[in-house]
Amino acid sequence: MQMTDPLLVPTKLLDFDAAPLARLIENRSWRGLSEYDRIGAAYDFVRNEIAFGYNRADDIPASEVLSDGYGQCNTKGTLLMALLRGVGIRCRLHGFTIHKGLQRGVVPELVYPLAPQEILHSWVEIEFQGAWINLEGFILDDAFLDVLQTSFSDTESLCGYGAGTDCLGAPPVAWNGEDTYIQKTGIVQDFGVYDTPDAFYLSHEQSFGWLRGALYRHIIRHWMNARVRGFRSGRLKTDRRATHAHEEPANAA
Repeated sequence: MQMTDPLLVPTKLLDFDAAPLARLIENRSWRGLSEYDRIGAAYDFVRNEIAFGYNRADDIPASEVLSDGYGQCNTKGTLLMALLRGVGIRCRLHGFTIHKGLQRGVVPELVYPLAPQEILHSWVEIEFQGAWINLEGFILDDAFLDVLQTSFSDTESLCGYGAGTDCLGAPPVAWNGEDTYIQKTGIVQDFGVYDTPDAFYLSHEQSFGWLRGALYRHIIRHWMNARVRGFRSGRLKTDRRATHAHEEPANAA
């Protein structure tokens, strides 16, 4: 009897058997690529064709992230895992929390004090050439990252706008067979590895509370997405407080 590999199967969230994902994989002809290029194709798609933005929740299926066309660390990670498994790449999730300072600038200052001190975070681990590789650099699309690099060209350290890095000028975000990171310096807690995001979100969820959760889903995230689009297009100025990792201002504007 053939055993099913738990790191290759679809799940409720990793729904690569859903028609939109299956069609994407088929239309891009990813399955015919080498292992290295299959990883790179899925990774580059999620990094740049799925824009950085905020979905309604972390625990949504990959097909919904694809439909939205944008996502944050956790949801883009779910989509990446689904695409990787869909092309035969073994992968798992590594769960964390990050300091809320990484959201400074994206979260409007009016509501920033209401944000939880720690934000649920994850990255994707893939098995490649006999080793486990950490993939986190897919979170920010190049257009958004370019704005941050230009706006903060006088520093290599940034904790804000979805970035947590000490090498802003040349962060390790491109797939080259090695680890990629863009939020690593903001990590607070390490929850370890999980076979699936489904299992991770059964054990951990973002603690907003009912009222803050409703405000986030229906109002605040749309405000945040509008700000992300504004920064990406150059319409909004960046906040210099983001260069001071984990520092809270005495009086927020």
